[in-house]
Amino acid sequence: MIGHAPIPARPYFLRTVLTLDLSTFHPLITERLVLRELRPIDAEQVFAMRSDPVVMRHVARPLARSIEDAAELIAKIRGIQAANDGAQWAITLKGDDAFIGIIGFWRMQKEHYRAELGYTLMRAHWGLGLMSEAIPVVVDHGFSTLGFHSIEAITSPENGASMRVLEKNGFTREAHFKENFFWEGKFLDSVHFGRLALARMRAR
Repeated sequence: MIGHAPIPARPYFLRTVLTLDLSTFHPLITERLVLRELRPIDAEQVFAMRSDPVVMRHVARPLARSIEDAAELIAKIRGIQAANDGAQWAITLKGDDAFIGIIGFWRMQKEHYRAELGYTLMRAHWGLGLMSEAIPVVVDHGFSTLGFHSIEAITSPENGASMRVLEKNGFTREAHFKENFFWEGKFLDSVHFGRLALARMRAR
């Protein structure tokens, strides 16, 4: 009857702003990894990673100079998560709770249902395919649980390993910006990758 038809549910992509509740931490598990909450006791390992100039070569952040620097970074990350503005996981090996890397979402654009994926791994664990194992479960959590519509990742054009792992995990190279940010006295390029929730659905 005209005027009495049910009103369709509002699609998720028409909501004004994505609402997140990150107060309850969700560990993620893969074949070889446990992705857990970052803890203050991880400061020594975080310092070892963030003070390694080889690991940080393509990361536009200052090298950690002390364990206190690492402790401050952990506290900052935990504060961002408490404010529902980011989600980071400590990467650990199954059967060994020691921190070996970090992966997660930051620079969330809730009004656009979008977040940036970032990750770093300690050098001793490179070349084992661990990041290719961590990325899919984190990305799937971002789409299916957190409700993102798109996820981006930004890397240096000189970081071939990072670009390969992104492409292997369904990210598409979308742009190469010339000298678009300034770091340590130089203007640097950046390569932007993206992946849509729809791409995840088509892959299934």
